[in-house]
Amino acid sequence: MKLSRLMLQALTLALAALPALPQGQKDLQPILERLDRLERENDALRQELRSLREELRAAAIPDMEDRVAVDERRTAEQAQTKVEASQRFPIRLTGMALVNTFINSKQNGGVDYPTIAYLGRGNATAGAGLHQTVLGLNYDGSQTLWGGTVSGSLYMDFFGGTSLPNGELMRLRTASISLDWGSRTLMIGQDKPIFSPRNPDSFAQVGVAPLAGAGNLWFWEPQARFEQRFKLGDQLTLRAEAGVVQTSEFLANVPSSFAASLERYRPGAEARFEIAYGSEEGRRIEIAPGFHYSVSHIAGTSVPSDVISLDWLIAPAEWLELTGAAYSGENLANFGLGAIRQGFTVLGPRDVLAIRAQGGWTQLTLRATSRLSFHLFGGIHDGRNRDLLPADIGYNHAYGGNFFYHLAPNVILSFEAAQMRTQYLVPGLRLNNHYDLALAYLF
Repeated sequence: MKLSRLMLQALTLALAALPALPQGQKDLQPILERLDRLERENDALRQELRSLREELRAAAIPDMEDRVAVDERRTAEQAQTKVEASQRFPIRLTGMALVNTFINSKQNGGVDYPTIAYLGRGNATAGAGLHQTVLGLNYDGSQTLWGGTVSGSLYMDFFGGTSLPNGELMRLRTASISLDWGSRTLMIGQDKPIFSPRNPDSFAQVGVAPLAGAGNLWFWEPQARFEQRFKLGDQLTLRAEAGVVQTSEFLANVPSSFAASLERYRPGAEARFEIAYGSEEGRRIEIAPGFHYSVSHIAGTSVPSDVISLDWLIAPAEWLELTGAAYSGENLANFGLGAIRQGFTVLGPRDVLAIRAQGGWTQLTLRATSRLSFHLFGGIHDGRNRDLLPADIGYNHAYGGNFFYHLAPNVILSFEAAQMRTQYLVPGLRLNNHYDLALAYLF
């Protein structure tokens, strides 16, 4: 607009000069002065036009560079995340490369990541490894019956075999095939118990769940479950889950004379009902009761396994969170691996006593900054003493804390210190300390 006004002014001055064409020598000097003035104004207009073009060019180049950078980044992201399977549906690679260095005190039982303090006193141990690295695949399929969609996941680690650098074996952690119809989901796969879905946060214990044997009932079990979600308002939801699971009875300690009579796998029923409240300010509360029921067959008789549970998440602010779970029941051996295997006491043929137990765990999370968070946790599994034999574990208690620091959005440094306190009926209390420094690269 400014440039147009200047050009119009120059044209007006030129036209004004036409009537003043020289009629004689005396009128020539004013005309020459007027032409000089017009020439200077034209030079100024050309200079201003050149400046305006340079400004427009300078403003356009960064914008074009930004657009090119965004396009290149999007192309790279699509190339990294879109992997096509042989059946032409997308698969996304996920997981983490995890390096751990650790120190154990003398009640470690020769285990790198003990979940109890062992009776025998040995040597303190230290080491490092990458066998808690996790590889995962998430996949999405096409539509299926009645307009539903297919999705699923598969997660593996290298915690099988031995802890020797070249002795790790890949093993299956969890897997699922899910059919989704809006507010309904049918899942078939392997996962934590339906009534016990939560875990504490830890990079020190990934091969087994954190606080396993000390209040966290966690064993990954084959299952088929159905989930129904209800929206009770803008901020209130209800989620109901129920399903059939396969228990792993071989985890129980059984006298050798009765080992052949134990049925290794049994069906069970589980359910969980979660009510959740979430506000726009970031506050959230989740409360969920649940249960498990199955029957073990050993020594010619049946031993019930039943659990009632309650788990929770309470987040009054974005920087503060309290999570945990509690349970009470009997014959809980099929929910622990490498920890509390005391489900029942075999007294003789057709004479088996289910061991009653209760326990739970809780964790307090403090998010100091966007990069730094602290986690304080503790848990206990407490068996009823009169159901136990001498040298059995009366209770197993673990507590500790860790911090996560994000060196980058997907690179996390963590340090954890924890102590296991295991009370044996006759030998008494044993302690084991565990310290772990971990570096995780998430992908």
